[in-house]
Amino acid sequence: MATKPPAIEVAAGEHTVRVSNPDRVYFPELKLTKLDLVNYYLSVGDGIVRALRERPCMLHRFPDGLAGEKVHQKRVPHGAPPWLQTVRVEFPRYGRHANELCVTQLGEVIWAVQMSTVEFHPWNSRRADTEKPDEWRIDLDPMPDCGFDTVRRVAHVAHEVLDELGITGYPKTSGGRGLHIYVRIAPEHGFGDVRRAALAFAREVERRSPRDVTTTWWRKDRDPEALFVDYNQNARDHTIASAYSVRGNQRGTVSTPIRWDEIDAVRPDDLTLLTVPARFAELGDLHAGIDDTAFDLAPLLQWAERDERAGLAGPADAE
Repeated sequence: MATKPPAIEVAAGEHTVRVSNPDRVYFPELKLTKLDLVNYYLSVGDGIVRALRERPCMLHRFPDGLAGEKVHQKRVPHGAPPWLQTVRVEFPRYGRHANELCVTQLGEVIWAVQMSTVEFHPWNSRRADTEKPDEWRIDLDPMPDCGFDTVRRVAHVAHEVLDELGITGYPKTSGGRGLHIYVRIAPEHGFGDVRRAALAFAREVERRSPRDVTTTWWRKDRDPEALFVDYNQNARDHTIASAYSVRGNQRGTVSTPIRWDEIDAVRPDDLTLLTVPARFAELGDLHAGIDDTAFDLAPLLQWAERDERAGLAGPADAE
């Protein structure tokens, strides 16, 4: 009978985390283990903690590695370490609540990996007021027949609009076929207004690039070669993979911060848990300055009011 590999202890900032089954293979095609995943997150520690800091976080867990079932977990289980930070979030539609992981330090990230987490999906608000987002997310989401060259072109258009607004955006690969751009905003508006502002921005990008971009909500009505600017990622309880989150695919891709001048050359499939640690060691966290300035959504909300007066209100059932 095969013996079970012994657990090991891993130093993660102020805490030591016990990692069970360190040799369990998580990425069969890459022959990478749970311990390899732990070591990846340790190598980008400052970046992943900054990306998750004080945000309610959905965990995408793979208890048996990527060959097994994926579990979407909101609630921190009983028996978690006493130092683990959580935040209570309400789900009024269902009459429920959840105490979700709220990362404040690296030990909490490694605890989540010990619990078989591969992907981290944080809210765009923080625990000080979970109902007031401080992050606006621009999700450039290609349809099935949309190539990455189109994603690149649209990213440049989005950058142009942001520059005209005097707003600094921080791009990253999605870890899939698209790109994300994050903007720090003052936590003064609810999710509905942030979503309205995001839709107004998306429509402006669509006006400037009508052949490439769609804001059509229903997927069946979109051109399969178009890029959807997914404004609804700013709705309440919608989450996407954080910066430095590994994605649950056999390539081990990582949602990786990039510079604007890398847009035309970046190859998302080259940014993996095998390659990003060296990049991070060389460049540091390219999102390190994201918290320095919070921008005002007022101009975008004015655009939203203009569009709504013109009969272009967003679909109510997309909330």
